[in-house]
Amino acid sequence: MLTAGVVLLHDNAPPHKAWHTAAVLTEFGWELFHHPPYSPDLAPSDFHVFLHLKKLLSSDERFGNDEELKTSVTRWFHSQAMKCSYILIICALPICISEAARILALMNFSARSHYVMYQKLFKDLAARGHQVDVYGQYPLEKPVPNYTDVVIAAPAFLQDVSIEKLRGTGIFQILTHYKHNMLDTCRAALNNQNILNLMNSNKTYDVVITYLGGPDCLIGFSHRFKAPLIGVTASACLPWIPHRIGNPDNTAYIPNSLMSFRGQMNFWERLVNTVFDWAMKAWYHIEVNILVEETLKMHFGKDYPSLNELQRSTSLILVNSHFSVNSPRPTVPTFVEVGGLHINSDGKLPEDLQTYLDEAKEEVIYFSMGSIIRSETFTETKLRAFIDAFSQLPQRVLWKIGNISDLSDNVKTAAWLPQLQILKHPNVRVFITHGGNLGTQEAIYAGVPMVGIPIMADQPLNVKNCVSKGVAVQLDYDSITTENVLKALSKVLHDPSYHRNAKRLSQLFRDRPQSALDTAIYWTEYVIRHRGAPHLRSAALDLTWYQYLLLDVILVIIGFAIIVGFMIFYSFKIMLKLVTGILSHAAVKNRSFPKPFFEKARKNTHPSK
Repeated sequence: MLTAGVVLLHDNAPPHKAWHTAAVLTEFGWELFHHPPYSPDLAPSDFHVFLHLKKLLSSDERFGNDEELKTSVTRWFHSQAMKCSYILIICALPICISEAARILALMNFSARSHYVMYQKLFKDLAARGHQVDVYGQYPLEKPVPNYTDVVIAAPAFLQDVSIEKLRGTGIFQILTHYKHNMLDTCRAALNNQNILNLMNSNKTYDVVITYLGGPDCLIGFSHRFKAPLIGVTASACLPWIPHRIGNPDNTAYIPNSLMSFRGQMNFWERLVNTVFDWAMKAWYHIEVNILVEETLKMHFGKDYPSLNELQRSTSLILVNSHFSVNSPRPTVPTFVEVGGLHINSDGKLPEDLQTYLDEAKEEVIYFSMGSIIRSETFTETKLRAFIDAFSQLPQRVLWKIGNISDLSDNVKTAAWLPQLQILKHPNVRVFITHGGNLGTQEAIYAGVPMVGIPIMADQPLNVKNCVSKGVAVQLDYDSITTENVLKALSKVLHDPSYHRNAKRLSQLFRDRPQSALDTAIYWTEYVIRHRGAPHLRSAALDLTWYQYLLLDVILVIIGFAIIVGFMIFYSFKIMLKLVTGILSHAAVKNRSFPKPFFEKARKNTHPSK
């Protein structure tokens, strides 16, 4: 018979959380009561017995620790004037999942737009009770519990740059600038007093998270604290990432993320893709990794493992891609796609923007070139082409741009706009974009077709992927004229297939067993729980390059085939010689010798008398 007490019902939790909770409760010797079976339209514990308490605990309130949770439930319990004999705690809350961990995040190099993704991950880890120390360039505007920002100043990279400057720069020139900026960032970070204090501290951490888009100058902290290493990138898989975890990277069907090829490549594209990929990896090793390793040895000590060893100790990488948008590729368990992690469906539009979009009689066109490229740096000819094109449209245009004049009444501008909330508005019909990874994902999430104007880096590939899926039209920068802008917009606005395909792709992008954020959280906690999860490590990491490419096996097979071929050839040659000799001997033995013709002729000439 039951007595008054406390019942924990771990309800509405993903399976891995429920199992972990059940295991912990068993250790305490508590008795577990399973959730009543669900019928199609009734779940008694959810909708009847514990309705009011569940509403309390499923509100927007987040509990930072056990005491806050206990206080809230106790307050509710007393408010019921002892009407019930049991207290129910719904353990779908993060605090019930696992023990709090200490997490060190080192984000010494990143564009501000990319940083949004990382901050969302770190804030949610902190909300789940983990202590997160973030060393980076962009502290939170509003502090949150369990989240500590430590600022390390670094040179700005590609912030508010001119479009023309980028257009006149080749890929390797951009990468060279990128290299110098990264190395300057490394030196600034490693000489920063906060980093020096961290290096000499007695702190302990359960995991170290680093940024994969730049040099690994802070990767040494994973060895310093003997903690598992997790890498995260706001881009799709960059060329220098797969080797860390032994992930397949076959250039026959996996396009380099800085090229505009897709998975289905012809011979010429496969050739260019392969040569460029090899050249990129060689360049990164020679121009970046060697210098970074020297810097690491200088600051962490010469007895530290090599940079290659540290990189290959990576327990997990979180990549901002998704197979519905990017080319599908084979992955090892430590390669986890979290495309759209930065997307936050919450949030409201400012009142003026809400009114502007609500009152639009026709559809609305949203135009943004992202946070790095400034739209006002278009040439005067290109700006005039957009201004004239927009003046001929019945639709309203919302344009992220600085000060600009001579605009028609249907155009509204602002230096900053809440992009996702705008794209989610039902009246927004087209998104004019540069094709950045984050913005493209937001448009796909919202189901809004695009006109893509790619400028650099992964943008041509992102736009080409969207064009191939029927959700975008590409407008090359050099082709921007009033006529071409109107033509591209007209195609997307008036061809219903673009809107239909965008909604379909949005469904594919959203259809997952877990959200991108929950996926990232789960695998981060998985690595923490299993102390680096060495059982996930690919055996490819233990192979040399020629073993990985099976060159030694191929060489042996070819050598064996050659030896067998020679053996067959010489065996056949010997057999042929023997057979020829036998036949020749038989012919000599059985052959008759006729008299010479001249003797017969002589007898006929001189007949006997």
